[in-house]
Amino acid sequence: MAKSCGALVLLALIVLSMLQTMVVASNNSKGNWNPKRYGPGSLKRFQCPSECNRRCGNTQYHKACITFCNKCCRKCLCVPPGYYGNKQVCSCYNNWKTQEGGPKCP
Repeated sequence: MAKSCGALVLLALIVLSMLQTMVVASNNSKGNWNPKRYGPGSLKRFQCPSECNRRCGNTQYHKACITFCNKCCRKCLCVPPGYYGNKQVCSCYNNWKTQEGGPKCP
């Protein structure tokens, strides 16, 4: 009896842990970014360097990423969330292109 009770408690803990993981993951999905924090005009110019350090933190091309990120941030006053992608959150940042038509902002 004690073994089955312990097994039930263990099973319940595993299920609760899995549910908590699913809730946390769904709250952090790409569609749930706070537009007031990341949308166009959400930053002041003095915030650009720290946001670009965050954005470019995991790239091997750190210097180029920082340079272009700061340039884009000063123009758009926003930096998308995460280390890459998510540019749709900041339309100016997403739509600024090079002369060749490639993305200007990292």
